[in-house]
Parts: sequence; structure tokens; C-alpha cells
Amino acid sequence: MNHYACALLLRDGRLLLGRRAPHRKSYANRWDVIGGRVEEGENLAEALARELGEEIGITPTQWSPLRQIADSGPEARGDATYHMFAVTAWTGGEPRLANHEHTELAWFTVEDACALPDLALPAYRDLFRALPNGSGQP
Repeated sequence: MNHYACALLLRDGRLLLGRRAPHRKSYANRWDVIGGRVEEGENLAEALARELGEEIGITPTQWSPLRQIADSGPEARGDATYHMFAVTAWTGGEPRLANHEHTELAWFTVEDACALPDLALPAYRDLFRALPNGSGQP
């Protein structure tokens, strides 16, 4: 079983998603949360900080767990559990593309994110709608 630490960055009633690069084995060209695999010897918080630094150049300073999502299509990476976190504060400035894993970053309202036809996982819609007040604000 693979475990992943994943972030929903929340700011001003919006959440940040990244469009996965076309060369990615799983969910290519789909909008996804930011995060990645928990490496051996890491805990979830360490993996979350490392992944956010590698992918979007920030360090989370305030986060809380939301829920876990089991991958509904694990053919590309095996069985996976995504540990989802709401990240509400960070250092490092504005999130930016910091490696080749995504081709675009964008802030969405919960409504607009739920309306995206090309989300990596359909289960994200329920996760987004369950954010406190439905506004993307914890």
C-alpha cells in the first residue's frame, strides 16, 4: 500500500489545484491536489512539507487533516491512500511551479473546482464540498 500526503491550499475562499503534466503515468493532464508519496522513514507532516517544497516552492506552517481517500484507479501506481490536509498558511511566497510534475497552477472557488470535468479523482468533489462553510475556508 502506498501512502501520499496531499494538500488543499486554501486562501480567500479559493483552493489551489495543479494540472498534472502530460508525461505523468497517472492522471496526466488532469487537475489534482498538490502532494506526493510518503517516503520510507517519513511521517505525513514531513512528506507534506517536502512535497510542497519540491512541487510549488512553499513550506506549510499551518495545516489540519481532512480525510483519507482510497485511489479508485490504482493501475498506474498500485493501491494508494491519499491523506488530505487543509493548508491555510505557508512561507515561501506565492505558490509557483517548481518542477516538472505540473504544467499549471490555478486558484478555484469550491463551486468552480467541483465543476471541472477533468479532476484526477471524482472523490475530490465531495472533499471540496465538505470544506467548512463550503467556502474553502477552514
